[in-house]
Amino acid sequence: MLRGASVFLCGVLAASASAHAATGVPLAGAPWWIWPLALFACCFVLGIVAVPAGIGGGTLFVPIVGSFFPFHLDFVRGAGLLVALASALASGPMLLRSGLGSLRLTLPLAVLASASAIGGAMLGLQMPASVVQTMLGVLVLGIVVIMLMARSSAFPLVTAPDVISRSLALHGIFIDRASGRTVQWQVHHTAAGLVAFTGIGVMAGMFGIGAGWANVPVLNLLMGTPLKLAAGTSGVVLSLVDSSAAWVYLHRGAVLPMIAVPSVLGTMLGARVGAQLLHRMDARAVRRLVLAVLLFAGLRSLLKGTGVWP
Repeated sequence: MLRGASVFLCGVLAASASAHAATGVPLAGAPWWIWPLALFACCFVLGIVAVPAGIGGGTLFVPIVGSFFPFHLDFVRGAGLLVALASALASGPMLLRSGLGSLRLTLPLAVLASASAIGGAMLGLQMPASVVQTMLGVLVLGIVVIMLMARSSAFPLVTAPDVISRSLALHGIFIDRASGRTVQWQVHHTAAGLVAFTGIGVMAGMFGIGAGWANVPVLNLLMGTPLKLAAGTSGVVLSLVDSSAAWVYLHRGAVLPMIAVPSVLGTMLGARVGAQLLHRMDARAVRRLVLAVLLFAGLRSLLKGTGVWP
């Protein structure tokens, strides 16, 4: 019931914003603060569904707000990075203390991803908004395909580490507190993982959506990291990568407090509610809901960027 009401509220707010963006006519003489308030309410809903869906708030934030609210895409991407960054910074220290995140694994991946994220942010700000909007739509639709096809392994089998992982000492001990199992982990395909994280950094900076949706599959499926350790390490990587890209948007004046502040507050508060409701909500239903929302937002972004649905 709460989920249905939340989705309805977000849909009404987004539809109202889309109508204003298309017509340029204020909503019945509404004051300026109606937009930050509507943004806060929508981000609160996004924060609730993002936690049980297992994706970062930025993945939902940029395509939805960029497509349905009357804000320039540069400001939306800047706020999206801060949304993803706030979530990562809030969880990063806890993940490291609990052993769910590996600093040894984080550093080499984050160095490359952070550098490429800066380049991606600079490139994205130089490109026309319509081109970025179109590319964002394609990327979001790709995320939907990845989420539909992805299969995870809780404890991947890595028979032997490669030369790079041995040189960087990318191994350790992971304790799964849920099962009480102690796992000695190591990684392989490190070179491919480094290349993948370089590309992930470019996309994170260019589109401002964070990269948790891509970090976990690369760490788990490609490099052979235990699933929970991959999810925790992804959060630590995001705290470094998103902060690097966010500075570019701040320096270029693409972070507008009227958009960023209600977005971060709404998402963080919604995430707290989502965490409390995690055990009560049907994860499969939430996943289907998120996939439907992403599919719609991706199509909307693609059609908006190409001018078919302005």
